[in-house]
Amino acid sequence: MTKRLNSKHKVDRRLKVNLWGRPKSPFNSRAYPPGQHGQTKSAKPSDYGIQLQAKQKLKSYYGNINERQFRNIYKKAVMKKGDSAENLIGLLERRLDCVVYRAKFSTTIFAARQLINHGHVRVNGKKVNISSYQLTEDETIELKDKSKKLALIDIALANKEREVPEYLQVDDKSKKVKFVRVPKFEEVPYPVVMEPNLVIEYYSR
Repeated sequence: MTKRLNSKHKVDRRLKVNLWGRPKSPFNSRAYPPGQHGQTKSAKPSDYGIQLQAKQKLKSYYGNINERQFRNIYKKAVMKKGDSAENLIGLLERRLDCVVYRAKFSTTIFAARQLINHGHVRVNGKKVNISSYQLTEDETIELKDKSKKLALIDIALANKEREVPEYLQVDDKSKKVKFVRVPKFEEVPYPVVMEPNLVIEYYSR
């Protein structure tokens, strides 16, 4: 379980963005980092600093994946044919916890991970409790029959903060989602500007 559950709003202020686009984010009213030096003017960041922040934003957005896992995802992205930045986003969007979140079965990526860890999610009819499970095209994700009755699922589906992206097909009634295809970077509905090319530069130094 991620240690970031109770401090995700601090991440918004530290990174100076409303990372998940939530209306309750304290960054909306306090657009500066936390701590006693939060409102002091900082020096212009170096190229390394810009790359590091891009990496921190992307890593934190997907539920604060630990550094070892994130570096391994980068390595897979670089080894694949094609644009490494596109490959990186594709690998992150294929994660099971991300698809559960995108399908609006949960209000946050952290809640999606919890649903998976607690055995509420099925992939092609089989229980999968690994959040980092990599989905392939046309795989079907659904909630366990008992889990479909959970009030928190209905609340999440009724939430109007986010729309389901086109690369997923969601059936709200049966609470099933089909992973249609791996999305391109421009199709991913990030609430803030993401720069995966800077993440690639950060790790390839």
